Amino acid sequence: FLFIFNTDLLLIDVGPVQAIFVFLVATVAMMLFAAGTQGYFFAKNKAWEAVAILLIAFTLFRPGFWLDYVQAPYDQLAPTAIFETAGDAPDGGTLKVKVKGPDFDNADKMIETLVELELGASGDGEGRVSNAGLTVLLEGDKAIIEEPFPGTPFFEPFQSFDFYGDTPVEVVEVRQEAERLPKEIFYIPALLLLGLVIALQRRRTDVPAF
Repeated sequence: FLFIFNTDLLLIDVGPVQAIFVFLVATVAMMLFAAGTQGYFFAKNKAWEAVAILLIAFTLFRPGFWLDYVQAPYDQLAPTAIFETAGDAPDGGTLKVKVKGPDFDNADKMIETLVELELGASGDGEGRVSNAGLTVLLEGDKAIIEEPFPGTPFFEPFQSFDFYGDTPVEVVEVRQEAERLPKEIFYIPALLLLGLVIALQRRRTDVPAF
């Protein structure tokens, strides 16, 4: 069940060398998970050792979980930066935007949703946003969204918004993927902890050293 937390384990956009690495790490993690849940590794697990082994297995499966605590996955930018950010995105890049506006069924209620724009090929930021299905007008410090046409990507997702009231539907936040440390860096403390567990358990067994 831990596979669902890591797209690398599903081999999505993964090359041959990385696929082999992912397979080896996943195999070790599954063996550690079994050792932690069955209560025996090189010797019978103490309670803290079982917890440590499961923690190591989780870290090998999902190092990005810890990275998210150290560094946020996205930089949060001002709404008016939408065109500039879209223009700087690479070919085939995406852009997440948070949209806020009045509820269609209750104009006094404000609702929010987070959508992802598929930006396609490099080019002018405004054109890329428009081609992704979102028409945005910059007015001062606001990025106001026009109602999407039927058949466009955001027509259905934006049906809950009221585009005809006095309060506009607008972009309130632009999220750009942040530059972060490689998540695999968390393998280092996990493997150090594994080495400690192995060393302590070997003292309680007659298993010869490698």
